[in-house]
Amino acid sequence: MDHLRDWIGRSESAEDVAAPAALTGLAAMLDHDNPPWPAGEVPPLGHWLYFLPKALQRDIAEDGHPHKGGFLPPVELPRRMWAGDTLTFHRPIRSGEAITRRSTIEEVTPKEGRSGRMVFVKVRHEISTAAGVAITEFHDIVYREAAKPGDAPVPGERPAGEAVWQRRIQPDPVLLFRYSALTFNGHRIHYDRDYCRDVEGYPGLVFHGPLSATMLMDLFLRENPGVRVTGFRFRAKRPLFDIHPLTLCGAPTATGATLWVTDHEGFVAMSAELEAERS
Repeated sequence: MDHLRDWIGRSESAEDVAAPAALTGLAAMLDHDNPPWPAGEVPPLGHWLYFLPKALQRDIAEDGHPHKGGFLPPVELPRRMWAGDTLTFHRPIRSGEAITRRSTIEEVTPKEGRSGRMVFVKVRHEISTAAGVAITEFHDIVYREAAKPGDAPVPGERPAGEAVWQRRIQPDPVLLFRYSALTFNGHRIHYDRDYCRDVEGYPGLVFHGPLSATMLMDLFLRENPGVRVTGFRFRAKRPLFDIHPLTLCGAPTATGATLWVTDHEGFVAMSAELEAERS
């Protein structure tokens, strides 16, 4: 897979407008009458609702993603997942503002793991307004081999601390569909149960990694209205599916909060650290 490193340094740019309709849809999906973020602003992680993929229908592969190649390297492994992110929020994005995104491939790292071959791709995004860079994001993508009969489950990890805030969520296909629609995400693991089971070997529809992160951010904002988020990093540790409930958890720290999602067995599915400042 050494040729994949030829993609390091590749860049692309995109333009968009922070349209308010997307934020109305996000608030509805998160079940808010009055969202806990400042009126007229894009909430932290809300920029994921913009710069959406626009591949033509004829260019969509079997898994619902665009065919491999182009900006991202053509990794010939069937499973593609959002492994984690590190974000810095420099300044707010106002609803209706023109925004640009400059994306650069920073790293391409093939590895051999317990579950077989993997390729990690790190992409740097800079989202800007007329006032300058608003968000710096390092996005980690992992490509994996297909599941094999007899594969051991992902080892479980218990939370390191006690939750001060908690919110239980029962995923369902409608929730997953609405998030896929908001982000124009055609990946079939989130809505096609037969494909999930028969092709990628999952027991249920896969709960989106960025949806877990968005809900952790939402948990913090519900508990800390008026606080300005300045940084956020998260790591996916264990998959979540629509067939079981999950629990959003969090606890305050001196600089912000520690957040995590637990699955129905009490294992950590995603961990996160948040930095914030009070106005």
